[in-house]
Amino acid sequence: MAKVTFIGLGVMGYPMAGHLAKRGGHQLTVFNRTTAKAEKWTTEYGGRFAPTPKAAAEGADFVFTCVGNDNDLRSVTFGTTGAFAGMKPGAIYIDNTTASSTLARELYQAAKERGCGSLDAPVSGGQAGAENGQLTVMVGGDEDVFNVAKPVISCYAKMVGLMGSAGTGQLTKMVNQVCLAGVVQGLAEAIHFAKKAGLEVERVIDVISKGAAQSWQMENRYKTMTSGQFDFGFAVDWMRKDLAMILEEARKNGSKLPVTALIDQFYAEVQAMGGRRWDTSSLIARLDRE
Repeated sequence: MAKVTFIGLGVMGYPMAGHLAKRGGHQLTVFNRTTAKAEKWTTEYGGRFAPTPKAAAEGADFVFTCVGNDNDLRSVTFGTTGAFAGMKPGAIYIDNTTASSTLARELYQAAKERGCGSLDAPVSGGQAGAENGQLTVMVGGDEDVFNVAKPVISCYAKMVGLMGSAGTGQLTKMVNQVCLAGVVQGLAEAIHFAKKAGLEVERVIDVISKGAAQSWQMENRYKTMTSGQFDFGFAVDWMRKDLAMILEEARKNGSKLPVTALIDQFYAEVQAMGGRRWDTSSLIARLDRE
């Protein structure tokens, strides 16, 4: 049993921290900007909550963060009340936020200067994956630190892989999001086409899902996409945040992402339709609108 801190109890972080406590048996201290959420978590899972990230991190062997974006991440790690101010030498910092690779490397260096390890460890699998403890975790950092942290991370994951040095976890998550955007747009167009062609969508999917067109999105989202239900996890606003980081990284490394850039604009249209909190499968809504 380790002493573990978890900072950020949102849609993903709340159940992830729960798995660390229940499945892992670790001693948890949590912090959340909304204290009521932290109180609720401790009522459900035990442990304690702290008033600041620094206080939460004091004495911990592992400090996890799972927040919204780069600015949120800076606010809970740096400064006099940030987690790094409270971490003891030898502790390991693990960031599950989908953030920039630039910040991941900055956090790595800052942790190293304090005698701590640091891993950028963004996740894939959505809210359902977090709740079921079946996330995929893409990790960047030093191998020796990864080997120590992997059993703890595995409390909420089905796959934990070291991708390389600091920042490569975040870069791998960007690859994941490029794939996801393309698959969702392709599926949206396919369902839209099938409906316009007068085909029975369920019958079509039943056949083509057994062939090369099969995907997780097809298996899990075609029914809700067909019926216009978009309340199933990862929101359009967050996807656009990810795509903005990806396109910025592409400008730096010279990669060409014309389809990704186009789909980013499609998501902007969904936002304009009032779909900022719809899940990412809502790309079909802009096709089906009259």
